[in-house]
Amino acid sequence: MQWTLVIPLKPLARAKSRLSDTAADGVRPGLALAFAQDTVAAALDCRAVADVAVVTDDVLAGRELAALGARIVPDTPRSGLNAALRHGADAVREIHPQAAVAALNADLPALRPLELSRVLDAAAEFPRAFLADAAAVGTTLLAAAPGRELSPAFGTGSRARHRVSGAAELGLREVDSVRQDVDTGEDLRAALALGVGRYTAAASAGLLIPGS
Repeated sequence: MQWTLVIPLKPLARAKSRLSDTAADGVRPGLALAFAQDTVAAALDCRAVADVAVVTDDVLAGRELAALGARIVPDTPRSGLNAALRHGADAVREIHPQAAVAALNADLPALRPLELSRVLDAAAEFPRAFLADAAAVGTTLLAAAPGRELSPAFGTGSRARHRVSGAAELGLREVDSVRQDVDTGEDLRAALALGVGRYTAAASAGLLIPGS
């Protein structure tokens, strides 16, 4: 099964506020963009991915991610993460009504295409499926088969909400790069230990990472 990924990205100036212990206000937008660039680049290299749609109103992010090959969908609802994901999924299915759609976090800088393929192949066995984040509290990927609504419930505690919604939880091992999102300095240290992409490596050079 080939998937279209929907990746939401808030305006860079407001992104990654919880990284304040690691990066100054002037640095965080560049880090958020780098995370998204590495996420999109890895996703587009994944054999199970046919297309990547990024939902954002940020002009710089839109330009840079389009240059990598992503399709940019304006965040016209402007009503938060889940509204952006529903809008992105609807935009995809307006063009390809039978598309298999998966929501993916934009902050997976260590993402490996082969690991993402494993997750998507496993998700194809279910009407809806999700992968919990490294902290086992949130969600990094939510997938919906053709003809199924995505019904995203991202945010704090989303693992439990997605499970209650009927989505199957994927219990895969050795897909750490798909689980390791970055909200805090500790998360960034964990991602760096896995091995981040070139954009994040450049953007994080010289930062004082907690625990390093």
